[in-house]
Amino acid sequence: MSNIGIIDIGVRRELFVDDALIEGMEGGASLRLHNPAMKEIALVTDRPWEGNMCGGYKTYFRDGDLFRMYYQAWNGVIVEEEGKARMEEAPIRVGYLESDDGIHWRRPSLGLIAFDGSTDNNIVFEGIGPDCKGIHGFAPFKDDNLDCPPEARYKAVGASQTWPTALYAAQSPDGLRWSLLREEPIITAGAFDSQNLAFWDAERGEYRAYIRDFKDGCRGIKTCVSPDFLHWTAPEWLEYVDSPEEQLYTNQVMPYYRAPHIMVGFPARYVERQWSPSIEALPEVEHRRLRSKVSERYGTATSDGLFMASRDGRIFKRWNEAFIRPGLRPVGGWAYGDCYQGWGLLETASDIAGAPNELSMFAVEGYWRGTANAFRRYALRIDGFVSVNAARKGGELITRPLIFAGDRLSLNISTSAAGSARVELQSADGKPLEGFRLEDCYDIIGDTLDYTPRWHGGTDVRRLAGRPIRLRFALSDANLYGFQFVLR
Repeated sequence: MSNIGIIDIGVRRELFVDDALIEGMEGGASLRLHNPAMKEIALVTDRPWEGNMCGGYKTYFRDGDLFRMYYQAWNGVIVEEEGKARMEEAPIRVGYLESDDGIHWRRPSLGLIAFDGSTDNNIVFEGIGPDCKGIHGFAPFKDDNLDCPPEARYKAVGASQTWPTALYAAQSPDGLRWSLLREEPIITAGAFDSQNLAFWDAERGEYRAYIRDFKDGCRGIKTCVSPDFLHWTAPEWLEYVDSPEEQLYTNQVMPYYRAPHIMVGFPARYVERQWSPSIEALPEVEHRRLRSKVSERYGTATSDGLFMASRDGRIFKRWNEAFIRPGLRPVGGWAYGDCYQGWGLLETASDIAGAPNELSMFAVEGYWRGTANAFRRYALRIDGFVSVNAARKGGELITRPLIFAGDRLSLNISTSAAGSARVELQSADGKPLEGFRLEDCYDIIGDTLDYTPRWHGGTDVRRLAGRPIRLRFALSDANLYGFQFVLR
């Protein structure tokens, strides 16, 4: 049998964030996007060096036993004179937070950079030179490339504040003390007026960047790669599967840490509208009118958060429904700049005792209002971006032919008390395999990140490893988030 079209998954975890492994679904089974749950306010940017424009671009990641977060410390004030209005913006600085659990954050007094004559603050960077090279959208990461020199173990990209902008690279030996990697920008083909990102892609053995540019006046995302972080290919536009043209303000793309062959992204969707009764009925209408005096779109535009995924880093399945909605809140959700999710995913403890860990992410609310922003935490089931869902009456999914390694099957699955699931292993041509038929599988019930299906003959599937098979899932009032063949 030819191996053309057969997918070798080995022991890697597979998620249903796209249809890459799906041959077909029937009986009402479908892919369902899941929304994270709104949690507590993690930080209010009320220090003198912070302000009301802090939350748009923030980065967070785990570094050993420590969680780190970087954010723009920035403030803007609307000034009215003689019937006209303008935005006065303070210089951008980069603030730094630490946490022991990824949920509760503190500002360490670092003593690195003076503000109003004192270094008793958490500022780590304020750009280089008169145009503040490398400051706008400052996005750090820890470089896991084994060839990375120690003085550049932490890297970041950021744009200059003057127009036209370019993208600069910064380096740090400890994540706190930063300098430019070189005086010249690393990428010049783009607009960069957003949070641009770069990181080491260990799965493909190269650095990858995601940057802002405009196409026919529409904000969008490009990507490029580099062997050394200094020399980059020409940026290419991302392509999307079955998505309308929409303005994407940020991108927030990263390899998913539990399945690094899959890139996930959380772009902010920017929507411009005209004044209407619906816009006037949104919260904070007086402040919305004030912002419109600077620019009409400042008062009428709104934003929300999206989810997308890719297996090659350029062609993405983008879910057209919102991942994070502005929501039911009197302030802080329905203005341009709100709902911008930060760059990163943190595995954190659940606030339900005994429950498994969950994914935490942070989005801004209250952007450009008052004197401070809020960073709100959102939580999601691990791997829980998208599931194969079937109602009580049932539905089925058949995978494409694949080859696996390992000796047991693990499912991330949730059912109701009345619901259930079963799984059948088939030959590549769709014939049930003896001992692994649907009727041989005991009903799967429960809610777990790691369920091992049991057939009448047991759980061991090692005799099928290395040969092409298909998986058939039968679901009733159940959600299947992902699967993996693992070694005991």
